[in-house]
Amino acid sequence: MTISVRLSDKDTELIKAYADINNISLSDLIRNAVIEKIEDEYDLDCYKKAMEEYKKNPKTYTMEEVKEELGLE
Repeated sequence: MTISVRLSDKDTELIKAYADINNISLSDLIRNAVIEKIEDEYDLDCYKKAMEEYKKNPKTYTMEEVKEELGLE
């Protein structure tokens, strides 16, 4: 699939320079940046949901309790 993006000359030069410095193609750079952004937002959403659950039930467990519960000892 091909996707077109409109960039200013200044942004284009910055992105090209970054890609050159890091010895990566423009396609790889842009693909990786977009995927990382999506992953970061997903991680943040998971964190927020986990914090909401924790606030409802702030029970915590030690590592030893977790191991015992999972039968790892």
